[in-house]
Amino acid sequence: MPDNAAASLLMAVPMPLVLIGPDARIAAMNARARALFGADGTGRHHVTVLRQPALLDAIEAALGAGRTGEARYLDPSPGSEGAYRVTVAPVEAAGGVLVSFQDVTDLERATQMRRDFVANVSHELKTPLTALLGFIETLRGPARDDAAARERFLAIMQREAERMDRLVSDLLSLNRVESAERQRPTDPVALDELVASTVSALRPTAEAAGVELAVEGEAGERMVVPGDADQLTQVFANLIENGIKYGGAGGRVTARLTYSPRELAVRGPAVTVDVIDRGEGFDPIHIPRLTERFYRVDAHRSREKGGTGLGLAIAKHIVNRHRGRFRIESAPGQGATFTVTLPALHGEMMR
Repeated sequence: MPDNAAASLLMAVPMPLVLIGPDARIAAMNARARALFGADGTGRHHVTVLRQPALLDAIEAALGAGRTGEARYLDPSPGSEGAYRVTVAPVEAAGGVLVSFQDVTDLERATQMRRDFVANVSHELKTPLTALLGFIETLRGPARDDAAARERFLAIMQREAERMDRLVSDLLSLNRVESAERQRPTDPVALDELVASTVSALRPTAEAAGVELAVEGEAGERMVVPGDADQLTQVFANLIENGIKYGGAGGRVTARLTYSPRELAVRGPAVTVDVIDRGEGFDPIHIPRLTERFYRVDAHRSREKGGTGLGLAIAKHIVNRHRGRFRIESAPGQGATFTVTLPALHGEMMR
């Protein structure tokens, strides 16, 4: 067993550590290791505690040949996605080995997110690019002298090019929002006026789709929030436009403003804006993933309507930057409600 000084040192290290003696039994575990493995395994053979083959092989090599090794350990606890990079190093003074666990869960998750992001962007760009290249080849060949075909193909090419332009614009917007997410905006913004202005700007689009837009709720100084007017306009324009595109079957999209003197979600006074449509709705199973990049309930329909799959991700990041809350509710046949709750300025703060 290690002396008290060595045991205290193990306990002070902020990562799981397991000391294995020359008899292959666990000589000591710090608190982080006991939390990871569920109980104090001191005195037990290491095989009964550290049960993953790659890790056991590294330990055997260190005990038998004195070689430092590495392995990967996955937390087997139900519901856990923990991943650890494990270093197994001989300890000459104790005649055993020290097994240290570095938590790389967030790193691996970030790496996977980057891979998924690159794959999604590549896929989203590849489809319109393939269409454009195909039409260009056709216009240079069989349709060279076919005026009707040329006009039809050019219209499709324009639509695909506009789709790529929207995608690139949304990617740049998402990057800007993420870069500034830790910088809380402080300018006073009259949310009632901003929502009303956004609705007015989108009214021609709604009328063309046969959808009525409405604004409900009170107005006045209580509707003022600290914010970035351009970004908040982007949020509500996106939500209302989504309501027109995907909830337009119900014939009406409503933006409802409500003031609360005490909102638990933001720990103070707040303004809540509900964007409500009466469309087809969707299965609530999709709700946890709707704000992921490129996630769509109906990918084909979204692309047909010009969606990039980034709008709700951008909206969520903007709301987070404003220290607000973003909530989605829907059910098949019952439309959808997108709720944004933002901290309101106190009267004293507005003067």
